[in-house]
Amino acid sequence: MNFALSQALYGLGFRWSDDAPARFAVSPAIAAARLDQAFRQTEAHLLHLCPLDLGDDVPELRFGPNAIRNFTAEELDDLLDPEGLSRKRPGWRFDSRRFSRFAWLVVEEIVVLPGKSGGRVLPGLFADLRQDFGRIEPHKRHFPAPVEAALFALLTAPWEDVTSYSDLDWRPFRVPWVHTLSDDLFARRSTPPDADTLSWEPDFYEDEDGAMVEIERPTRLPLTDAAIPQTAYLDDAAWTELLEARRSPLFHRPIDHFAIRAFASDGIDEFLAHVTVIEAALGQPIDHDPRKRPKISGQRRQGATARVAWRLAALLDDPSAGERYLALFKERSDFLHGQAMQDIPSQVRLDARRLARRCVCALIGAATSPSPPENQDAFLNELLQRGSSQASG
Repeated sequence: MNFALSQALYGLGFRWSDDAPARFAVSPAIAAARLDQAFRQTEAHLLHLCPLDLGDDVPELRFGPNAIRNFTAEELDDLLDPEGLSRKRPGWRFDSRRFSRFAWLVVEEIVVLPGKSGGRVLPGLFADLRQDFGRIEPHKRHFPAPVEAALFALLTAPWEDVTSYSDLDWRPFRVPWVHTLSDDLFARRSTPPDADTLSWEPDFYEDEDGAMVEIERPTRLPLTDAAIPQTAYLDDAAWTELLEARRSPLFHRPIDHFAIRAFASDGIDEFLAHVTVIEAALGQPIDHDPRKRPKISGQRRQGATARVAWRLAALLDDPSAGERYLALFKERSDFLHGQAMQDIPSQVRLDARRLARRCVCALIGAATSPSPPENQDAFLNELLQRGSSQASG
């Protein structure tokens, strides 16, 4: 309790020392009112701030509690109160001017607060010490859950088609970190990382005397003019549709986990995650048990990989998609089983990203159709029959 109260007083600007009288940054009456309100507070409003590193004129969007927007230096100062943070951490500085040169993904969240004020400032002290702290969480989140939900929505856009240098990177931006603000007076305030954690490159300009002056500018991944029309669909209605789809039985798999992992990874890990998005979405445990899975008449290939390929072809109504998946899966298996491999071309990586995105978007469409599937296994079995018929035809 004492530590929580101390944290709250610091948040109100209360300062004291042995050689100076105690003082508030606000009047005692306002401080008392805010403390009383904080003790009664049962919910907190969180603001997750995600800098979009490498982003170049990323379209401003608003969908549900999420937005992509720009901030002025003054707006960032108002949000983060660097003056208040620096009083507690002498020597720390926040360069709002440099940060204002980047776009931000902003995600709002409402959370229920614990009953004890101490649990709001140091939640770790109230953890269950009997738990296995060394356990592996198979689908542990890379970002806070609301941020991952926003990114999953953004990843439904065809970024690979609107990035100018998709052979280098299909992503329109990277998210190196998330800084979370809370309106809970008892919450411990942390300082955001330095602007040097984002990507900068040298730049030059000629001053009025004709001399070259070296400066720095944010490094960009250029987007084409098609980026705005290709992402304009992402609004409140699209967000509501996505929420509905994720409640569907079709999304009772870690589809979003592997989609986010592909976004946050590089190299072979990214490629594997793209392929696994499709496996997670369209595979069934029975596919791997030849004793239990039913025979499909007219088909010689009965393996698990072929069955996923047939389902994908039926889902996308594109037989070539199934064949492309088989080729991608072979690259994946060669790597995992230690086969001799050459470099994976950038086009193969793009194909994996594109197929994974098309699969996710088609599942969202199926889950929000006028007659959505009520049973995942029945849906996958129906896809399997249609896909195998296409292959045999």
